[in-house]
Amino acid sequence: MTAFTTFSPPGKPHIVCHAEYEQGSEQWLQARCGLLTASEMKLIVTEKTMKAASNDKERAHLYELLAQRVTQHVEPHYIGDDMLRGHEDEVYARLTYAEHYAPVTTDTAFMTNNRWGFTLGYSPDGLVGDDGAIEAKSRRQKLQMQTLVEGGTPPEHAMQLQTGLLVSERQWIDYVSYSGGMPMYVHRVYPDAAVHEAIVNIAGGFEARLAEKLKIYKEAAARFVPTKRRVEQEMF
Repeated sequence: MTAFTTFSPPGKPHIVCHAEYEQGSEQWLQARCGLLTASEMKLIVTEKTMKAASNDKERAHLYELLAQRVTQHVEPHYIGDDMLRGHEDEVYARLTYAEHYAPVTTDTAFMTNNRWGFTLGYSPDGLVGDDGAIEAKSRRQKLQMQTLVEGGTPPEHAMQLQTGLLVSERQWIDYVSYSGGMPMYVHRVYPDAAVHEAIVNIAGGFEARLAEKLKIYKEAAARFVPTKRRVEQEMF
């Protein structure tokens, strides 16, 4: 079992911050293993209606998390060009933000909050003082152009930002949209109580379904021959 360096913010023992490792590292993956996290909340919450999703992606995510909880293993995912560019752009976005807006700390790679009777996770791209955070996105130039012209927060990132605010209990998150060669877009997002209520209710129902499926799995697994994992293959 991997050892983590953890701490809680003053007066908030229900929040646990994991430090001293990088996002994407083996330790980071292990800390997130089996947990509902901000980046994947859009898979279980329908952003337009604020209702529980019921589709193939939601079901696939349920079984992925269930498998992780049973095996304590996170399978490797394909790393494409956009993701590789995103890792580099995130660094530049954070540096540019720190230069023109406010200092950013990166001593928290992942945090969890269990105040609802279940645990949600969030990986901040950076924390700003005691109240804020940033979420940096690397964007293709056509999307950056659209965001600069239309403003606001792109719908595909709204649920992640609100879940990040819910988990971190911070007062705001600056959405930072970065595309090299174009102006960096920064938009401040504040907690939305109605969205937070929907996230908690839907996540609670999702956790109940996970518990039910786990019972079924244990009954089924007892009837079959167990195996051992022999090869862990990375995907690039």
